[in-house]
Amino acid sequence: MTPRWPERLWIVRHGESAGNVARDFAYQQGLPRIDLTGRDVDVPLSPLGEQQARALGHWFSQGKEEGRPNVVLASPYLRAMETARLFREAGGCPEGTRIHLDERLREKEFGILDGLTGLGIRAEHPQQAELRASLGKFYHRPPGGESWCDVIFRLRALMDTVGLHHGGCRVMIVAHQVVVLCLRYVIEGLTEQEILAIDRAGDVANCSITEYRWEAGEEGTDGGMALVRYNVTAPMEAEHTPVTREPDAIVGNRG
Repeated sequence: MTPRWPERLWIVRHGESAGNVARDFAYQQGLPRIDLTGRDVDVPLSPLGEQQARALGHWFSQGKEEGRPNVVLASPYLRAMETARLFREAGGCPEGTRIHLDERLREKEFGILDGLTGLGIRAEHPQQAELRASLGKFYHRPPGGESWCDVIFRLRALMDTVGLHHGGCRVMIVAHQVVVLCLRYVIEGLTEQEILAIDRAGDVANCSITEYRWEAGEEGTDGGMALVRYNVTAPMEAEHTPVTREPDAIVGNRG
C-alpha cells in the first residue's frame, strides 16, 4: 500500500533576492516605494542568495540530512527556481532530479499594494492601511491581491497533490516566506493566533530548512507529518555564508 504522505518533507525559503536588497534600501532611506522594475515573478537571486542556495546544496550532498530529496517542487518565481537549480547543481539532490514547478507555491499576491513600503501604503492607500489594521494580515485581502487565507486555500490543494503523487518519497519544497508559514498552518492544523505568533517571533531566513517526518499512528489511528525543526540556518553557518531574514520585497508591509 502506498504511504499517504512523504517520508520526509523539507520546506525551504528561496535565497536572498534582489528584491530583498531593494526593500532593505527603501526602508533605510524612508522611501514610499521599493525600486524594482518589471514583474515580481522575474526578480532574481542576489549574489549572496546564489551563495546561500549552493551552501544548502552542499549541506545535503554531505549527508547532513540523512538522505537527499528525490522530489523537488518549486514556485515558478525566478528566485525560487534559481534556488532549486543551484541546490541541485551543488549536489543537494541527484543530478537528474526534475524540478516540478507549481503555481500554487507562488508568492502571496499584494494587488494594489504591490511595491509599496509601509509608508507608501499609508500615503497612497490609507483606507487599506486601516482595513489591514482592523482585520489583521490573516484575513485582509487588498484589491487585486490575496489574504493569508487565500494562500492557504491553494496550499491545501497542493498538499493533497503531494500526498497523492509523492507518498513515501523524500520531498523538498522551495517557495516564499508566507508560503512556509501557511504550510505550517495547513500541516500542523494551527489556529490564526498560533501562526501569527510564530510569524511575530521572527522572519523565515533565506534558504532556511523547515523539516517534517512521517510518524505512524497507534494501531487503528492515522499517522501524520510531525515537525522536526523550523527555520534552521545551519547550512549557511557551516560555510560562513551570511544569514539574511528580510521579508520578500514586493511590499514592505508583507501579508
